[in-house]
Amino acid sequence: MRLAAGLSPRDEAAASIALKNSIYAVSLRVSGRLVGMGRIIGDGGCFYQVVDIAVDPAFQGRGLGKQIMTELMNDMDAHAPAGAYVSLLADVPADRLYQKFGFTYTAPQSLGMFKNYPL
Repeated sequence: MRLAAGLSPRDEAAASIALKNSIYAVSLRVSGRLVGMGRIIGDGGCFYQVVDIAVDPAFQGRGLGKQIMTELMNDMDAHAPAGAYVSLLADVPADRLYQKFGFTYTAPQSLGMFKNYPL
């Protein structure tokens, strides 16, 4: 799904571990076929991150990204403690979707950074 949606590949063994350690995950299927997904990861108290938001290109433009985010944010609204910090890295133009759920840009106060270990 990641590759089909234009996201970077992940090692299969690492992805299996990651999925089991998700705080909350959403998958959308049509006739058993995975067409969309998204997850929340984090420490379960102070910090959370929305990751792996992906929709199969054949199903994009149908509101599935919004449906995934709605489910994820409903779970956060129900379970995140006061003061929790929820972050995500937004690819353009998906940033417009995330703004609808209350996410704002961190710059110039802070800038997102990353370190990637190559496959």
